[in-house]
Amino acid sequence: MSGGVKELSVPCSEASVRALCVGDVVRLRGRIVTGRDRLHKYLHEGEESPVSLDSGVIFHCGPVMVPNGDGWRVIAAGPTTSMREEPYMAGIVAEHGLRAIIGKGGMGRATVDACEKHGCVYLQAVGGAAAVLARAVTRVVGVHLMDEFGPAEAMWVLDVDGLEAMVAIDAHGNSIYDKVRKASKVVLDRLTGAGHRA
Repeated sequence: MSGGVKELSVPCSEASVRALCVGDVVRLRGRIVTGRDRLHKYLHEGEESPVSLDSGVIFHCGPVMVPNGDGWRVIAAGPTTSMREEPYMAGIVAEHGLRAIIGKGGMGRATVDACEKHGCVYLQAVGGAAAVLARAVTRVVGVHLMDEFGPAEAMWVLDVDGLEAMVAIDAHGNSIYDKVRKASKVVLDRLTGAGHRA
């Protein structure tokens, strides 16, 4: 595992993403979008994205918004479980040129492989810290597909500065979740004596 805090500006270059390693803490600055189940299914089915995702970042999040003058203010922006998007994610990375995915809980082998092939990373955000993460949002730029999907599933466009997350899947085929599973199995086998059975 690597370490240290790396600055990552959005839009992201492929080189900047491939320079990241599992364990790096990333501080994001720039424009990102949110997306959950309905948006991923929509994109996977070939519908056009309301905004370009090329070299961009998608946050698996259904932010809590309140009206603020003519616009919106985010009061909570916690990550949602990314594995729900596994059926769609690899195709979206390939088709739209994403450079980073933010979420929680990890993703499957298809997404790991897509990240390696196309130059994308998966960033683990802290679950249960939605109000803290919301402080990194400097501006709610707009919202798309609100009428179709509702506020939690809509695509929110956010400017962020200082949004921190850890690289959990890098662009070299490494996944911290795989490492944890393997290490846990070793310990479990030792505790249960499975490694000594005939």
